[in-house]
Amino acid sequence: MISAQTKEIARDTLLNDSIQSYLNKASESLNKARLAQALENITLAKELTQQAQSRIYIAKTNQVLAELYTELGDLKSAKEQIANAISIQQAENDDIALANSLNILGYISIKNKNFESAENYLNKANTIVKKNSLKDLEGPVKLNLGILALSMDDPKKAIEYFDNGLPTIDSLNQFYYKAKLFNNKAIAQMKLNLLDESIVTNEVAMEISKKNRYFEIQSESFKLFSKIYEKKKEFETSLQNLKSHQRFKDSLSKINKTIIAQDAKGKLNVGENKVIIEELTEENKQQQQSLKLGRLTTILSIALITILSLLTLSLYKNNNLRARANELLQNKNNELMLAKENAERASAAKVQFLSTITHELRTPLYAVTGLTHLLLEESPTPNQKEHLNSLKFSGEYLLSLINNILDLNKLEANKVEIENTSFNLQKRINDVLIALGKSVKDRNNKLHYEFDKSIPSKLKGDPLKISQILINLIGNSIKFTQNGDIWIRVKLINIIENKVFLNFEIQDNGVGISDKKQQSIFENFTQGSIQINRKFGGTGLGLSIVKNLLSLMDSEIKLESQLGQGSKFSFDLKFEIFKDQSSNYQEEAKKINYDVMVDKRILVVEDNKINQLITRKILEKSKMICDVADNGDMAVNKAKNNTFDLILMDIHMPGISGIEATKLIREFDKEIPIVALTAVTLDDNLDEFYTNGFNDIIPKPYKTEEFFTKLHKALS
Repeated sequence: MISAQTKEIARDTLLNDSIQSYLNKASESLNKARLAQALENITLAKELTQQAQSRIYIAKTNQVLAELYTELGDLKSAKEQIANAISIQQAENDDIALANSLNILGYISIKNKNFESAENYLNKANTIVKKNSLKDLEGPVKLNLGILALSMDDPKKAIEYFDNGLPTIDSLNQFYYKAKLFNNKAIAQMKLNLLDESIVTNEVAMEISKKNRYFEIQSESFKLFSKIYEKKKEFETSLQNLKSHQRFKDSLSKINKTIIAQDAKGKLNVGENKVIIEELTEENKQQQQSLKLGRLTTILSIALITILSLLTLSLYKNNNLRARANELLQNKNNELMLAKENAERASAAKVQFLSTITHELRTPLYAVTGLTHLLLEESPTPNQKEHLNSLKFSGEYLLSLINNILDLNKLEANKVEIENTSFNLQKRINDVLIALGKSVKDRNNKLHYEFDKSIPSKLKGDPLKISQILINLIGNSIKFTQNGDIWIRVKLINIIENKVFLNFEIQDNGVGISDKKQQSIFENFTQGSIQINRKFGGTGLGLSIVKNLLSLMDSEIKLESQLGQGSKFSFDLKFEIFKDQSSNYQEEAKKINYDVMVDKRILVVEDNKINQLITRKILEKSKMICDVADNGDMAVNKAKNNTFDLILMDIHMPGISGIEATKLIREFDKEIPIVALTAVTLDDNLDEFYTNGFNDIIPKPYKTEEFFTKLHKALS
């Protein structure tokens, strides 16, 4: 038979196991902010402890009860409970439990802002942990030491404690302490203004809390995210996290902590670690004896007060949220105003940059076109003449390209105007193909050119923009085709009165374009893929310019393509059939009486030595007498002390500008013709030149026909 002593031991063991089980459940409920469940389990543990009469388990129960009171915000009761636990543990020499209690008391002291006491308790706990190698307490103590340093506004020291405690917490899978540690470390990083690191750390805390349903820590993580993103001036994200924090807080506050605290004191004796069944007070007896009407009145009054309290709380929270939202919106508005001002400054800087770079590009381009003209006049061989004509055409195209890059914004704003001059379309396309001939040979491609013979020889339109469209499209096919064929087809669609309707096709059997990229290939700075960009180069502007130019000419680009099989671009254009009723510069140049220019004295005002040389040679070739001034001041002096028949005036020069020099010359000579020979971009400011005394304007680089036509007009 089993002895009575054995039965007693078995009974005590069973009781102790049950108490420990209830305390474990209570701790788990506390971690998940389920305070009512925690209270229920502590109450059951307290009742069993009274039966077992075990001082060790009484202390353990008081420990968990202290944690409950801390969560409820009743720090006074929490301190009483943990003090009772510590007195028992010291008497029983229970170092493991004592270290845990000192750690809890240290945390309660932090909450009470009694930092000196907190440091004392936590250091004592840390000493016991080290002495007894209590690995499971090492991390929690370091965590609370970090929280203490954080509360004392020493975030660097806090991070050191957190980093020291993390390996042990991680190795023991202490997920609650791990989530709490990462949340507090993120706060420390935010205080050090390490905002991106703080976000990453807080995300770890959030992930652990979600997985283990630590609602209180989740709520604190949302609150922290709100503060971080507010610091980063990402106010919309900050507001979303603040709302999430408020939702969690509302959910947690549904557990009425005040009622639970009262219930805890009603069920538990916080004085001497015994479960006391409270006797009914005189008030309770009177309530039991009161009339049913009185009870109903009391219940209704409580319900009304509760509803009014909840309504007041809701209004208060809504007002707070509204005020915070208004503040965030104001900050966002300020941020947008600042961004607008920055964008306006950037736009002004871009305009200034484009104006400057255009002038700098036009000046050397003037040398290219001027020297080409001089070489063409030197009786070149047929071979050289072909190359020089190609160079001349390329110079004209480059000038057009410079103008179009400058006018990209104007293209999109429909501010670029289409010229309407006569030209030979077939010759224009031939010039394009000659200019691209070397690229065709380098890629070992074959060109197939089909031009409808029924198309009139002379058309009216914008030949430079037609060239630009064709060079971009044909150049595109050449670039993306190797050892292949390229077809250029121009077909007559119809002729109605003096209007001719043409269809253009540029087809290749190159790499082709995927269906996905066909939707975006005509956007600015877009190519088929990063690999294509690396392999073939380019800016991705060509097709965008083509699309915009065709749009200005009331047309649109069409694309048919298959990856690996090639592409076909096509578009339709309308032209007028040219009838030779008005003259252009080329025709006017043929009618020029060059004898009028012989021995005329010309003053060339130009600061660029190469441009001086080119202009001088062109003038002297026509038997004019040329003098040069390097700047505006020199020009004014020479015009005052010498007699000239014409002044060619540059605009941008060191010292005074060409406009200022012209104004000074007009003070003593009202009659001498002054022509602006300039690389300045001429937009809508032509009146400024005429108002300040110029007779005419020749933009650089110029066509020689235009140059001599305007000279003849001024000298006549």
